[in-house]
Amino acid sequence: MRDRLLRCSSLILIAALLSACGGKDEAASAEAASASAALPVSLATAQLQPMARTVLVSGPVTAYEEMQLGVEITGQRVTALPVDVGQWVKQGQVLLQLDHRTLDSELAQADASLRQAQASQELARMNYERSAKLEAQQLISASSLDELRAARINAEAQTSTARAARDAAKLRRDFADLRAPADGLISKRLVQPGQVVSAGTELLRLIRDGRLEWRAELPENQLADVAVGNPVELPYAGQVVSGRIRAVTPGVDAQTRTGTIYADLPTPDPLKPGMYVEGRIVTGDGQALTIPTAAIVQRDGHSYVFSVNDKQQAARHRVRTGQAVNGQTAILEGLKAGDKVVVDGAGFLGEGDRVRVVAATRAAAR
Repeated sequence: MRDRLLRCSSLILIAALLSACGGKDEAASAEAASASAALPVSLATAQLQPMARTVLVSGPVTAYEEMQLGVEITGQRVTALPVDVGQWVKQGQVLLQLDHRTLDSELAQADASLRQAQASQELARMNYERSAKLEAQQLISASSLDELRAARINAEAQTSTARAARDAAKLRRDFADLRAPADGLISKRLVQPGQVVSAGTELLRLIRDGRLEWRAELPENQLADVAVGNPVELPYAGQVVSGRIRAVTPGVDAQTRTGTIYADLPTPDPLKPGMYVEGRIVTGDGQALTIPTAAIVQRDGHSYVFSVNDKQQAARHRVRTGQAVNGQTAILEGLKAGDKVVVDGAGFLGEGDRVRVVAATRAAAR
């Protein structure tokens, strides 16, 4: 009986020991599973860095001076149109020709009338000079000399009239050729060969010197920060087009409370007139609290960052961001220098998620 009791006690002790060992193993397994389920993240520190003060604003690219070209005579047919949109032209180059046969005839007639008047003037001059010599010898009367003098003056007036008529005919003939008033780029063509045109109708557009500018509307609080000469950067198609502010409106619109800036673009390629692009106006040097741009998460129309608390859980913070330069974004509100934020893995986090802090390369690899 005693031996049986001893055996039973031994079995109970062994069972208790096995149960205790099993509990420790389960706890260890649960802890390991929890650690493996935590999302690996990397951290970065918010710090003050030199950063140029800029103003971000969007606006259109336009021609600095776009000239609307037309002819000054009416009812003539277009016979030649040697230029097309996008073509570079030189000052004085013929852009369009009208039917000038009638104008050529009028000019020839005016030339003939002028030659006839000049011949009459020369004859009147010679008659007067001969008569003046005779009058000195008292061979003709003074009244006859006066008549010859009047005839000479009348002939001179007729010559002047004929010359003016010839010049007018030549001017009308010149109007049949529309010439480029300056070097530039043809930006629009509104006429076709064979079309009968009227005076004052726009036929072509010319961007003077091919010069473009960028215009932007700024609210009054930002307009006070910019000045003539500030650099402008326009990122587009993988390139950055550089310019400089040429003019700033002296006041603001009473309705919109905005003002306009005009920036010259010395080398605008690849920008074209009519494009609407976002630009950065550099207003000066300064410092900003920055974090990597990858740490910022956009949700519900707001910007957030995540930190890691003592329990290795993600904590979400709303921030107000500024400009972004070279992968760094300025933080205007919501953080202070020295705060650590999640970079790699931030986009997958939610409030209270378990995280595991690792090196940046490991988090990115995961």
